[in-house]
Amino acid sequence: MKRRFVVAVTGASGVTYAVRLVDVLLAAGCDVHLTISSAARSIFKQELDLTVDLDKFNPSMLLLGTPASLADPKLQYVRQLAGISSESSNVLSVATGEPGQVRYHHYRDYQAPIASGSFRTHGMVICPCSCGTLSAIVHGSGTNLIHRAAEVHLKERRTLIVVPRETPLSIVQLRNFTRAAEAGAVVLPAMPGFYHGVTSIQDLIDFIVGRICDHLGVEHGLVRRWGS
Repeated sequence: MKRRFVVAVTGASGVTYAVRLVDVLLAAGCDVHLTISSAARSIFKQELDLTVDLDKFNPSMLLLGTPASLADPKLQYVRQLAGISSESSNVLSVATGEPGQVRYHHYRDYQAPIASGSFRTHGMVICPCSCGTLSAIVHGSGTNLIHRAAEVHLKERRTLIVVPRETPLSIVQLRNFTRAAEAGAVVLPAMPGFYHGVTSIQDLIDFIVGRICDHLGVEHGLVRRWGS
C-alpha cells in the first residue's frame, strides 16, 4: 500500500508548518488526507493572506499546485514569504517515484474514511495543534472529524503527532500534554533549533517539519543533522 498520512490543521499560529509538511510529504510520494478546522481557515488568512474555502477546497489554495502554476511569480513570492521552497529536490534524501496526492475531507464529514479504524494509514499529524483541539482529544469530548481521526489513531495504536504552538503554557495545558503522551501521542512543539546553520525562516520551518518526518519514518534532506 502506498504510504498515506492524515494531516489536520487547527486554529493555532504557525499554519505555514502545515503547508510545508504537506509539500514535503507529497514530494516524498506519500498521499495526504487533509482536513482543516474552521478556526484554521481564519489563521491562513491572517498569517499567509490565503483564502481557503472549506466547502470547495482545492490544493492550490494552500500554495500546492502544478509545476505550471508554481511558475507564477506572485505565487512564488507568497511561497517564499511562507518559508516554502519552490524546489522539491532539496527536501528528499532518497529518490522517489510519482509525487503523492491530496485528498481533502471537510472537518464536519464523519463519513470520511479517516473516521474509521478500518481505514489504514501510516500516521496522523495535527499541525499546528490548538490547545482546545488537544483538550478535546485527551478528554474524549471530540466534536469534529479532526478529533475523531485522532481518537482512531490512538485506539489503533498508530502514530499520532501533535504540534502545539503556544507560549507560555498553563498548568492545564501542561497536564493535557502529559495525558496525550500517556495515551501514546508524540508531543512535538513547534520549537525550532538554531544549531543547523539557520539563515532564513524556511530553515526554522524545515527543522520542525524534518522532526515530524523523522517520527513518521519519511526520509528527507531538510536539515543538516547534528554531527554530520
